[in-house]
Amino acid sequence: MRDCEFSDSKILQSWHRNAREWVRVIEEAAIPSRRRVTDRAIIDAVRACKPKSVLDVGCGEGWLARALAAEGIEVCGIDGVAQLIEVAQHCAGKHQEFRLLCYENLCAKTLQRDFDLAVCNFSLFGESIEGFFTEARELLYPGGHLLVQTLHPALCCDKLCYRDGWRAGTWEGIEGCFADTPPWYFRTLSSWVRLFIDNGFALTALQEPLHPDTGKPASLILCGQLRSDTGVSP
Repeated sequence: MRDCEFSDSKILQSWHRNAREWVRVIEEAAIPSRRRVTDRAIIDAVRACKPKSVLDVGCGEGWLARALAAEGIEVCGIDGVAQLIEVAQHCAGKHQEFRLLCYENLCAKTLQRDFDLAVCNFSLFGESIEGFFTEARELLYPGGHLLVQTLHPALCCDKLCYRDGWRAGTWEGIEGCFADTPPWYFRTLSSWVRLFIDNGFALTALQEPLHPDTGKPASLILCGQLRSDTGVSP
């Protein structure tokens, strides 16, 4: 039987409890890997696709949306944590809008618009993300892109078997005082690739941004482009 502490709902509950501390950590740039590597990496990856409109899935307090909007990109951010969306809305400027919405409940009818690109920056940690990939096809213009930045599977496996499954979370490496740690669902590299292919995306880029101190990947970034056909592999 699966541990009841490992579920998508537990992830969301933990983020609700830790939202205020997370905002403080982001404001103070207290995550070295983000400050030195991954923030710039995802901005550059988005910029390379040259989108005019972006859906920021799991936008949190809105830092990425603000960075992209500063370059004239229209951004809609969604997140399932009310406190984070409130901060994002308070800080919103030109070219930005934010909505309280979990990616599990995301659909084209809800947003009533399409995008050139959808980006998920360290926001797909649950088990039930297949539905999101399915809906992403309906949220993008033909030829649109889906970008996912996540933990690098080869480096976050620890001593456990290299296979999909739930893992205990940790706030290690983040300079903050958090109440508890959300669990997360580990996926192998092949599992990530299969999610893109099975849902009609041609994988156009796979990046492994290197940490300047360790020389090892700080993250994994996958970029898929929506195919012109129906998009589902036989």
